[in-house]
Amino acid sequence: MTVRSKELSHLNEMLLKMASLVESAIKGSVESLVERDSDLAEKVIKADRAINTLDVEIDEECIRLLALKQPMGKDLRVITTAMKITTDLERIADNAVNVAERTLELNQEPLLKPYIDIPKMSRIVQGMVRDTITAFVNEDVKLAKDVIRRDDTVDDLNEMVWKELMLIMSQDSGTVSRAVKITYISKYLERVGDHATNIAETVVYMVQGKIIRHMLSDQL
Repeated sequence: MTVRSKELSHLNEMLLKMASLVESAIKGSVESLVERDSDLAEKVIKADRAINTLDVEIDEECIRLLALKQPMGKDLRVITTAMKITTDLERIADNAVNVAERTLELNQEPLLKPYIDIPKMSRIVQGMVRDTITAFVNEDVKLAKDVIRRDDTVDDLNEMVWKELMLIMSQDSGTVSRAVKITYISKYLERVGDHATNIAETVVYMVQGKIIRHMLSDQL
C-alpha cells in the first residue's frame, strides 16, 4: 500500500520541528556558557522534555505507517530513515543538555579564558543539523555530503581546544577542574557533529541506496 504524500509531509513537519528545537538547544547551551547565563542553561535542560516527546511521537508515527501501509521501496527507506534521524537528533539534544550542565558548574567558578573556538564549533554544528534535515526533506545528496565534509573542521577545532587546555593545565594546576569541564564541552559539540554526519550518511543511503559510512571526506 502506498504511503500518501500528506502522511509523508506530516512526518517531515514533525522532523523539522524536532530539528529546530535541537538546533535551539545547541545554540542556547553555548550562549549560556559564553554569557555565563545560568538561567538560560536551566531552560535548555528543561526544554529537553519537549524534544524527547517529539522523538516518541515521530517513532510512533513511523511504526504506524510501517504497520498499516506496509510500504516498499522508496517509501520504506524514507520512513526507516526518519526513525534513524530521530535517534540522532535526540542524542544531539542530550549533548546540548550536557553542555548546559557543565555550564552551570563552570558558572560557579571564575572564568578561565574567553571562549573563541567553542562558539565556532557551535555555529558549525548548528548549521550541520539544520542542513541534514533540509537534505532529508529535499532528498539533496549534494547537501548531505557537504555536511559530512564539515565534520572535519569540527574535529580540528576540538583538537585545538584540547591542546590549548592541556597547555593551560600544565602551567597552572589550579585550572584543571575548569579546563577539564571545557574539554568535555568541546567533546560534546564534536559528538553533535558526528551525529549530524550520521544523519547525512543515512540521507545518502535513502536517496541512492549507497552506504558511505567510513568513507573519507575526499572520497565522497
